[in-house]
Amino acid sequence: MNEIGFVGLILIAITLVVSYKGLKDKLFFENNKFEVDRILIHKEYKRLVTSGFLHLSWSHLFFNMFSLFAFSFSLESYLGSVYFLIIYFASLIGGDLLALFVHRNHGDYSAVGASGAVCGIIFASIALFPDMGIGFFILPFFIPSWLYGILYIGYTMYGIKSNRDSIGHEAHLGGALVGMLVAILLQPRALLENYVVILLIAVPTIVFILLIIKRPQILIIGGALTKPATPYFDIDHKYNEQKAIQQKEIDRILDKINSKGIDSLTKKEKEQLDAFSKK
Repeated sequence: MNEIGFVGLILIAITLVVSYKGLKDKLFFENNKFEVDRILIHKEYKRLVTSGFLHLSWSHLFFNMFSLFAFSFSLESYLGSVYFLIIYFASLIGGDLLALFVHRNHGDYSAVGASGAVCGIIFASIALFPDMGIGFFILPFFIPSWLYGILYIGYTMYGIKSNRDSIGHEAHLGGALVGMLVAILLQPRALLENYVVILLIAVPTIVFILLIIKRPQILIIGGALTKPATPYFDIDHKYNEQKAIQQKEIDRILDKINSKGIDSLTKKEKEQLDAFSKK
């Protein structure tokens, strides 16, 4: 279980390259991010996968890749590269599908990040190695993976219900559940050996998802579904909020041109307009 997982390293390398291109090329980023209307209306299903290789910032990218690095090698060496890839991409797509369902009426909701896939790898590891220790950067101790899994699922369900932060908990929850279930399908013996931990995590997660499907009103907060007056956020960052602010500024500049002419623009406004026209 200490062998190096080369597929995990390859995934990290590909994600680094694609994320770098996305950070430098706005058009590439826009054409590959998760966006509800582009998927449901324009049938651009590739975004369910390509969005998982994009990140909004270096810190976002580092956190996801560090988590993948920490968990992928032991899982890949135990299951093999093919099964590892199945779990990774099933979790990525499963997490995005749950986010797509929850936000199906929010056409401008967009997302990027490998978080759903990484959660799948983490929870597949929990299903197979429930006694594995999980540590944190600033804490001098480890907690058993089964306890981490239970606490994380509880936090994620609370996050979906409360909608108090900018994290795409739906993708995390969907990816975690799919990763765990696929790992069990690939290694059925794990269910017999670790059934208590698996049931403690899987049962409330499945019940919660079924409630979302059957009774979506449980997500209603203050008479509105997940605060529609607030800009929707990407998986880990306030991308849509920033985009809305930039669009508002461009609209203001265009209104100024329409009423006073282009010569009325300041140097800074002309630079903003020029930058926008190149996107």
